[in-house]
Amino acid sequence: MDGEGPSGWGAPLYAAVLDATEVGPGTSVLDLGCGGGAFARAAADRGAAVIGIDTDPAAVARAAAAVPEGSFALGDARNPPPGPFDVVALVQLLMHVVDPAAVLSAAARAGAVVAVTVWGREQECDIRVFGAALAPWLGPRRPSSGPPPVTEPDRLRTIVADAGLAVTRLEEVVCAFEYADEDDLLGPLFESALGRTVGRRAGPVALRSAVLEAAQPYRTVAGGYRLENLFRVLVARPETPA
Repeated sequence: MDGEGPSGWGAPLYAAVLDATEVGPGTSVLDLGCGGGAFARAAADRGAAVIGIDTDPAAVARAAAAVPEGSFALGDARNPPPGPFDVVALVQLLMHVVDPAAVLSAAARAGAVVAVTVWGREQECDIRVFGAALAPWLGPRRPSSGPPPVTEPDRLRTIVADAGLAVTRLEEVVCAFEYADEDDLLGPLFESALGRTVGRRAGPVALRSAVLEAAQPYRTVAGGYRLENLFRVLVARPETPA
């Protein structure tokens, strides 16, 4: 998955995954939930042979254009192409699927090494300022009645183990979301469904003022904004090799 932040934000995360899995010339990589191909492009630039699948036809088309030497198709991460692949990558995917355990089990069957990335906890990510700014118009949060999110390290380890994978590495990576100016910061928010909803309730002027006030501590000398967010990279191997 990509598209979670400003252009180029994921470069340190992709590099961490590729380093941790020792991707290089000739490595076969299956990119589950490939999105627009940002991670696939980084893998191909290291000489990997990349296959990617995604449920979004537009994303698959973008990935194919971004990585013409790769192979991309519509597909469900629970039913990946037959392997074995040297590396199966689930980059920013698990937070967006209904059944993370099923996706991980499928990855374990398809690859010799499985790499997963997730966001850090809310308090570990500066983008929480957007939520803080919108909170007055969103009402109180409903308490969660289900299991902890996959962004909790213990929860992530548990579902990975339940999928038949043995964790070999878990590390943290900080990625900076860089915004050139106020319009760059506010544009994606105002274009989002949540931003439009809050904008109708609060009015665009009040929404703009609230976000800029919340983001003031992250203002740079050049007049832009820099929000640092933590991500976790987990690498695991199937307990029964694929």
